[in-house]
Amino acid sequence: MMAKAIVLGASAIGAGIAVIAGAGCGIGQGYAAGKAVEAVARQPEAAGLITQNLVLGVAIAETNGIYGLVVALILIYLNPLINLL
Repeated sequence: MMAKAIVLGASAIGAGIAVIAGAGCGIGQGYAAGKAVEAVARQPEAAGLITQNLVLGVAIAETNGIYGLVVALILIYLNPLINLL
């Protein structure tokens, strides 16, 4: 019984750490968007290329947050470690 409580507690802590990835993702996306606006302000003729690169970079950064969310959901609801006990 005690081992199950330890695994559940550790899973909750792991899920919390995995969700922190979303905070880093948001900060990175905000920074990238700010730099893209600065780049368009300096070179308005390159706005299309800058926007393309921004969207690609934000999509790649967003996957990190989504992976963190998926890991957290797996640890909370499926909890594969409980079956090892």
